[in-house]
Amino acid sequence: MANITKKVSWSSRGDESGSPWEGTPLLNGSEQPSVSRQLSGGRSIFQIGRLSTVDLEDEITAEEDSRGRPKEIPHNEKLLSLKYESLDYDNIENQLFLEEERRMSFGGFRCLEISRWVVCGLIGFLTGLVACCIDIVVEEMAGLKYKVIKENIVKSTEAGGLSISLILWAVLNCAFVMVGAIMVACFEPIAGGSGIPQIKCYLNGVKIPRVVRLKTLVVKVLGVMCSVVGGLAVGKEGPMIHSGAVIAAGVSQGRSTSLKRDFKMFEYFRRDTEKRDFVSAGAAAGVSAAFGAPVGGVLFSLEEGASFWNQMLTWRIFFASMISTFTLNFFLSIYHHKPGDLSNPGLINFGRFESEIMSYNLYEIPLFIAMGALGGFLGALFNVLNYWLTIFRIRYVHRPFLQVIEAMLVAAVTVAVSFTMIYFSTDCQPLGPEHSEEYPLQLFCADGEYNSMAKIFFNTPERSVRSLFHSQPGTYNPLTLGLFTLTYFLLACWTYGLSVSAGVFIPSLLIGAAWGRLCGILLASITSSGSIWADPGKYALIGAAAQLGGIVRMTLSLTVIMVEATGNVTYGLPIMLVLMTAKIVGDYFQEGLYDIHIKLQSVPFLHWEAPGTSHWLTAREVMSSPVTCLNRIEKVGTIVDILSDTSTNHNGFPVVVKVSHNNEPAKLCGLILRSQLIVLLKHKVFVELARSRLNQRKLQLKDFRDAYPRFPPIQSIHVSQDERECMMDLTEFMNPTPYTVPLDTSLPRVFKLFRALGLRHLVVADDENRVSVCLCYDDLARYHLGKHGLEELHLAQT
Repeated sequence: MANITKKVSWSSRGDESGSPWEGTPLLNGSEQPSVSRQLSGGRSIFQIGRLSTVDLEDEITAEEDSRGRPKEIPHNEKLLSLKYESLDYDNIENQLFLEEERRMSFGGFRCLEISRWVVCGLIGFLTGLVACCIDIVVEEMAGLKYKVIKENIVKSTEAGGLSISLILWAVLNCAFVMVGAIMVACFEPIAGGSGIPQIKCYLNGVKIPRVVRLKTLVVKVLGVMCSVVGGLAVGKEGPMIHSGAVIAAGVSQGRSTSLKRDFKMFEYFRRDTEKRDFVSAGAAAGVSAAFGAPVGGVLFSLEEGASFWNQMLTWRIFFASMISTFTLNFFLSIYHHKPGDLSNPGLINFGRFESEIMSYNLYEIPLFIAMGALGGFLGALFNVLNYWLTIFRIRYVHRPFLQVIEAMLVAAVTVAVSFTMIYFSTDCQPLGPEHSEEYPLQLFCADGEYNSMAKIFFNTPERSVRSLFHSQPGTYNPLTLGLFTLTYFLLACWTYGLSVSAGVFIPSLLIGAAWGRLCGILLASITSSGSIWADPGKYALIGAAAQLGGIVRMTLSLTVIMVEATGNVTYGLPIMLVLMTAKIVGDYFQEGLYDIHIKLQSVPFLHWEAPGTSHWLTAREVMSSPVTCLNRIEKVGTIVDILSDTSTNHNGFPVVVKVSHNNEPAKLCGLILRSQLIVLLKHKVFVELARSRLNQRKLQLKDFRDAYPRFPPIQSIHVSQDERECMMDLTEFMNPTPYTVPLDTSLPRVFKLFRALGLRHLVVADDENRVSVCLCYDDLARYHLGKHGLEELHLAQT
């Protein structure tokens, strides 16, 4: 165990002779007391088998201002936050559950299965409807904005005074971005970004606070409208995944806790297991609506989120994705005055690639792989820059006022850079009768010509991507594409992580399409005949896939999404090779963007496989803290004291029973959750000894489902002194068959059980069924493979 080293510090100034925590500021600016555990040889390590909990509110340093607030909030990625709880994906098969299942007829089971299909259909319909609203509002508002600015630029070009146009453009963009940033920073911070890291964590088994609330959905939808119309380097497709997940979580429960309305529908689905399945369907429906890729949406839920799968779930998720795409296409066909035309694939229309133009040869495969390697490198560079920028934001830009100011600053800089690039560009192209640009700017070009740089900057990112894919050869010169790639790369990197609702899919595609088209132009210029590399659009497609894959590290699902979105299966193999290469090269330098932000939020996340070189660790050594057990018939006062103890945060308690009257340890007979005990205390399910008769209130599963998901805190439940002396019989409510493993079970085997079965607790018992350890989700998330071998992270009260 001596090879698990701990290097926990915020800077490289730590004294190696002392404790790694010595003098290290925590997230609120406090100092952690010295903690040093020595083994033979004097090497400072953390002992395995004990949970090292860091309380971030113990002390206050002098680094606080006059109002008692810290000047900065340092970050340490070697910490896991205790504010994130796990989800109970394992069914509680207690007596109440078994009795309900026994009473249910075959017709009842059929009705439940039909209800699942109905819920998935509703999820797809509502997700497509939300996507349609976002698309229409963004198109109308952006069109109006660009029309006003274009008219002003045309007038100013003739009369002079283009600075007025710049100010107008900046004011409009900053106004939209300010509204979106205020909604996110002041009302619902969890709605910021794309939401994909949070949904990945939710499907992984981590309960992210407020991630699937109705308020989050409203802020997410309105915020992404403002972000895209505000001209930021963002896309509206990423947030659709989060929106679909929130819609699924709300519809599947048949009520709204935010609106305090219960529609008395789908009550059976009010548990984490069922809710998780519907959230995965909502995420897939969001992908389907964004890209018109139903199969890609299913694969996205499989690859990026779910640690569980079965055939029926696959069909239901695919059904939700298809309904989502159909709904979006139907309403968009009405909006475009073509009722019944369902050919529009999704929010972003890459356009159809003709097979004759997009043909490729064997000798181009190495070129595509080289572009994949370049995309992986550029993606890793993007992630590294965004990583350090996010740490800076965590430390210094953590107040809502500063977050809004930063978002407006980025909007203003984006306008200034765009205007400057357009103003000094001399790339003039003839304005043909079938031009695809919506808002051509002439500026200082001759009559009948437009500014090519403005064709990319002065447009929504989705239209710019389509232009780079399908514009005729010669539309852009290499200098224009090179400058655009550099500037938009930096702008997109700066933008992702702002307190606005925004996605990274479209900016990544736009960056990759620009340098991919540049590669196609350069390849054509170095050959004797330009006809070999006739269409640079195919290299723009390959570059877009390489850049997006290098940033988010998706492979299978992204391949299918790109194929479905372009409507051309011809490039399936090149896209797959490019994405695999981009992932391999990118992983060598840095993790994927979503994994980075999950780590920066200190979320206990379980990856697909256990850390390497961890087989020598056993279950008894991974224990977090001494296990707290309850007797099968326990005193109410004891239960209240255990739940009220702030030094422990157990959410599951092994239930034991005495087998004899001697001093032998009690044996395991079940497991009960904190949430169950809360409901029992709330309903006063006590056993009172009155004239030798046992009187106990009868509960049903409905009482537990009605309390889900916001179980009241123990502090809100009043228990009188007389009630504390009563007894509580846990036999009927505990899970009598919890998953158990022997003491010497290796960490990878324990990891597989948690990951595949969605466990929250795992009891470790000896040969005589006596409880030794109760492992929880956080115990496994603490271990990961770092640069110095297997490392164990600290848990912190953030």
